[in-house]
Amino acid sequence: MKHFLKPCLFILIGLFMNLRSYGQFKDTSKWKALFAVGFNYPNTDGFVDGAFAQSVNFPTVNIGIQHMFKRAYGVKLDYGFNRFKNDDGSPEFKVNYARVNAQFVLDPTEFIGFLPQRLRTILHAGPGFSFVTPLGNLGDNEQSYLNILGGLEVHYAINEKVSIYTDIAYIYGLTSLDDYDPVLSGLGAFNGNVFNLTFGLAVSLSGCQYCD
Repeated sequence: MKHFLKPCLFILIGLFMNLRSYGQFKDTSKWKALFAVGFNYPNTDGFVDGAFAQSVNFPTVNIGIQHMFKRAYGVKLDYGFNRFKNDDGSPEFKVNYARVNAQFVLDPTEFIGFLPQRLRTILHAGPGFSFVTPLGNLGDNEQSYLNILGGLEVHYAINEKVSIYTDIAYIYGLTSLDDYDPVLSGLGAFNGNVFNLTFGLAVSLSGCQYCD
């Protein structure tokens, strides 16, 4: 009987530790704050004729808060700021491009199956609003319009509370210069799409306050 109880005891302890670890993971994944910095590329078609931006622009800054209803899905609200400026051969301009998006979040990692335990993938997409503010004396060309954002994040967990991640996202502007009356003209007018590549931190705001 003693020989039977000992392995059973070890099995029960192992199951308890696994369940405890799984519960902590769920708690730490429930609420997260995200902060990322990177680069952007605004689509050339969004500018007036003769104007175009650099292929790589800095900075892009994204700040958000995420809530997971279940392990595989949730929602996110985030704010993004981009600055881009003219490339060589284009008249001089600088533009601040900001956005706010409400997004649906999907974590398909469990369905993929072959990824390492610390690695997770996150798909996110949703509608938002864009604000375009030209700098200098181009302020008359301020614009605002709806957008749709879609992206893919890859997270690597440093511990149960903090992960580093990269995010590839595309912001599609639901507008064109023809939508404005009078039609906007001149430098700084931008009604296009923006590609973002950022790198950041995701920090748990719930559960497991003293994780190693």
